[in-house]
Amino acid sequence: MGKGELKKEKSCGAIIFREEDDRVEVLLIKHKNGGHWAFPKGHVEKKETEEETALREIREETGLKVKLDTGFREVVSYSPKPGVEKDVIYFAACRKKGEMKAQPEEVMEIRWESCDKALETVTFENDKAILKKFFQYLQEKEKQSESSAI
Repeated sequence: MGKGELKKEKSCGAIIFREEDDRVEVLLIKHKNGGHWAFPKGHVEKKETEEETALREIREETGLKVKLDTGFREVVSYSPKPGVEKDVIYFAACRKKGEMKAQPEEVMEIRWESCDKALETVTFENDKAILKKFFQYLQEKEKQSESSAI
């Protein structure tokens, strides 16, 4: 790697949601590394696709199986340390099944929160921005399904 060249890293994850009593809840995890609240995600390994990485990381960190919605795909770019640029790809994902259990090595706590509460809980501004885009995406989808049902 030459001088001044950035090392690129890539992680993939998802905003997982479920519908409970006519309201949407999202899954948040408290990461052991740094103690911040965010979404399940992790590094792309070998020749994995973005979707494969997201599904594997969700299963490892939360124990859940989910259905990915790749219609929602947002990228957050930041520099975790000097000389490193990281892209995190987030999809939407609907909970399918599985017993929820935190991966002890990486996750301190997992919880479902309402949209408003989740916005308060999430630690970083760029994650709050992704969450807002996700809520807009869900609202748009709901409008489309209502209009197609007529």
